[in-house]
Amino acid sequence: MFRRALALGAAVTLSGGIAACGSSDEPGGETPSDGPVELTLGTFTEFGYEDLIKEYESLNPNVKIKHNKTGQGGPYHQQLFTKLGAGSGLEDVVAIEEGHLSDVLSKASLFNNLLEIGPADVKADRWLDWKSGQATKDGKLIGYGTDVGPLAMCYRKDMFEAAGLPSDPEGVKPLFETWDAYFAAGDKFIEKSDAAWYDSSAQIFNAMHNQLPTGFFDTSDQLVIESNADIRNNWNKVTAATGRGQSAKLTAFSNEWNSGFKSGAFATKTCPSWMLGVIKAQAGDENKGKWAVTDAFPGGGGNWGGSFLAVPTQSKNPKEAAKLAAWLTAPEQQIKAFAKTGNFPSQKQAQAAPELLEPTNDYFGVKAGELYAKQAQKVGKAQYKGPGDGRIQENVTSPALQSVEQGTSPDDAWGQVIDGAKKIAK
Repeated sequence: MFRRALALGAAVTLSGGIAACGSSDEPGGETPSDGPVELTLGTFTEFGYEDLIKEYESLNPNVKIKHNKTGQGGPYHQQLFTKLGAGSGLEDVVAIEEGHLSDVLSKASLFNNLLEIGPADVKADRWLDWKSGQATKDGKLIGYGTDVGPLAMCYRKDMFEAAGLPSDPEGVKPLFETWDAYFAAGDKFIEKSDAAWYDSSAQIFNAMHNQLPTGFFDTSDQLVIESNADIRNNWNKVTAATGRGQSAKLTAFSNEWNSGFKSGAFATKTCPSWMLGVIKAQAGDENKGKWAVTDAFPGGGGNWGGSFLAVPTQSKNPKEAAKLAAWLTAPEQQIKAFAKTGNFPSQKQAQAAPELLEPTNDYFGVKAGELYAKQAQKVGKAQYKGPGDGRIQENVTSPALQSVEQGTSPDDAWGQVIDGAKKIAK
């Protein structure tokens, strides 16, 4: 769930701004009020907003923003729901991860309708259709979309070459055409290498899971994990590959996992766009040119991650909060956030902007914006996330897969998954 983690590496360098979307998106376009306005903003991990907040304040001298940033997504959302229940304590603008969005939508009355209080020219059709659709319930728009996580595959070129596998982006595409092809290539790799094929069973399973048309819940919020054969099929494939030695058995975002990028502990990494910054930060300058990214991905692509900015009804300045949220999620700012952290824009205009598409990511030697824009177009519709979805992934399936890596049988661990999911879904 911690989709950004320490995504500090720059994904692109900007050469300029793109055309403004309208007067109400321009923070200097009108005075918020006669007196000073104090706003609070709550986010988790890395949204790339530090410089943007300073820019907003400079354009709006009577607005001061306090940014409360939590290091991990799980604790952040626990606090969010606690404060929702208490009726106080939330920031004026809060970030919501897609895995927790359904829980928020079930409490829609506690959030403002941004179609009513937001800038008049900010319409839901600015975003990818499926993105704005995720945050809409009964005609009420709960959140402005920040980023999406189109999937590509990252890999170590030097390690592929040493194992006798093709290493150029076009040559590796057959290896990543399907999940069966991916795991078959992993068998060949570990025969010739002391390193693992992938970092973590949970990371592979999560990527596979996000590609499914139906996830843990159906659209009526019924838990279907036990009856959804696709989920069990993915479980069987991942645990079988792990049993053959393909996993490095690392817990994502742990110190050991971070070090694994630099030491060459694994050769491939599922790469939503925000992962590029993580790899650069952890692999370091000494591995520049060794890591590559290709637009091939088993099963054709998918989305992993993405968030929204919402305005709780607790806010004493809801219209000013909505204006800040609209500005932070405007195309210009989404492109700047991508440059800062690799969080890929969810706005249509931003995805088509030359400032996003043309720059080359020097670390990976590829036009990252162009590559991920193509991957984003492969996502026809995001998977529906039911109540408790994020908690099931974070607290049930991932720990169960880690237990398999430590010796628990896949069948026993699957039983734990079913029991844990049912407890959360009650």
